[in-house]
Amino acid sequence: MKFLALLIAGLALTGCASAPSPSGKSDPRDPWEHFNRSTFKFNDALDRAIARPVAKAYVKVTPRVIRTGVSNFFNNLDTVPTIINDTLQGKFRMAGHDTARFLLNSTLGLGGLFDPASAAGLEYNSEDLGQTLGKWGMKSGPYLVLPILGPSSARDAFSRAADTYMEPVWYLEDDSTRYLIRLVDLLDQRASLLELDAQLERSYDRYAFVRNAWLQRREYQVRDGDIEDQSLELEEEFMDDPPADEGPADAEPAPEKPPEAPPTDAPATAPQAPPTQ
Repeated sequence: MKFLALLIAGLALTGCASAPSPSGKSDPRDPWEHFNRSTFKFNDALDRAIARPVAKAYVKVTPRVIRTGVSNFFNNLDTVPTIINDTLQGKFRMAGHDTARFLLNSTLGLGGLFDPASAAGLEYNSEDLGQTLGKWGMKSGPYLVLPILGPSSARDAFSRAADTYMEPVWYLEDDSTRYLIRLVDLLDQRASLLELDAQLERSYDRYAFVRNAWLQRREYQVRDGDIEDQSLELEEEFMDDPPADEGPADAEPAPEKPPEAPPTDAPATAPQAPPTQ
């Protein structure tokens, strides 16, 4: 089914025009930018037509407590591949941490619908095969936008397929149940990103905004946060309203004007007029 979706998307993209970067600058991390922009355009149209409206309707009609339970359930399922990748990376302490979290949420949390593990100090952790390969020294390769699946890299595109076999849902015998769980998972993920839509719409170059944010976040994940302090601030070329020039940071402030002293021949306080009868 995935290969069919990729084939259909690829045929649709043959008619899409490739748009160059509005800034005229090429990013060495993105040598396939023309193809990626076409795929981004296709994904964006699909999102606006289907995914975003469905996610908004889901948030509108579903009580928050139910949506929280759905998110907890899928986070608990994601712990299984996390435990495997913890072990592959040699993070045995974290593997034990995540195993305890999974067992606690799967039992006291009623299959993961509730999250007693976080209250017990076992915070959520996420690891995938792309992070494992990066930990082993494999380079990420060029940035790549996958049809329907979105931002990725040459390394992560390969690892995503392998991650599927680590997920418990893959081993369900009933295909309809497996696909239904997949769709609900995608719906939950899209609903969690609705708050970012407004920020994305304000960007001058939405493609570059998503690419830069994704690459920085991915590097942070692969290196377990051991990178130089890099905020996800946008460059002026990507925003509609660039920040005003605040001047150099080391500029001295202008001296304040001292208060004027009152004239020496003036009384300290003005005389009050007598009350009118």
